[in-house]
Amino acid sequence: MYIPTHFKITDTSIAYKIMRENSFATLFSQHDGTPYATHLPLILDKNHMYLFGHFARPNPQWKDIKNQIVLAVFHGPHCYISPSWYETNKAAPTWNYVTVHVYGEVELIDEENELMDSFNDMVLKYETPNSSYRLGDVDPDFLSDLNKGVQGFKMKINRIEGKAKLSQNHPIQRQELIIQQLEKIKNTDEQKISSLMKQNLKSLS
Repeated sequence: MYIPTHFKITDTSIAYKIMRENSFATLFSQHDGTPYATHLPLILDKNHMYLFGHFARPNPQWKDIKNQIVLAVFHGPHCYISPSWYETNKAAPTWNYVTVHVYGEVELIDEENELMDSFNDMVLKYETPNSSYRLGDVDPDFLSDLNKGVQGFKMKINRIEGKAKLSQNHPIQRQELIIQQLEKIKNTDEQKISSLMKQNLKSLS
């Protein structure tokens, strides 16, 4: 990923936070000699060493994914930035965004207890605290049939790249103008980008 110095995320704890908060990722590998991608949730383990996930078994991506360097992309908030918001007419449209790229190698999970642990971690992450759904309450035979339809895996994390393009290459006054305009837009991504920009400015003061 192309990352100019002023957009580079150097704090790994920030990268981990982005991965946890935007865990529906895109996993890229080579399949039959061409690029192949699957969109799926990836769960970061507590030691920050692995990403856990599972393929639908009919998905052919898992069949030749071993012994490859694969790429998982975590898409954070993003939005359009209009030059009409600037104090000058010598400007061009752009896009602000946050993303993390993770490179590593995939190990297939064939042991049922490890697969169930990864399922349980996923349920605990996405279900609300007061949810009545518990994986342990599901009929064991039903779960066993479900397990036969998926191929679990874990991705060993070798390298992480993070990018937060938040107009840091513009003067502070212009960044403040962008924030003011974004705060007027009620879409979630615009609100998140404006909040991240404000945090960035605060860290400079």
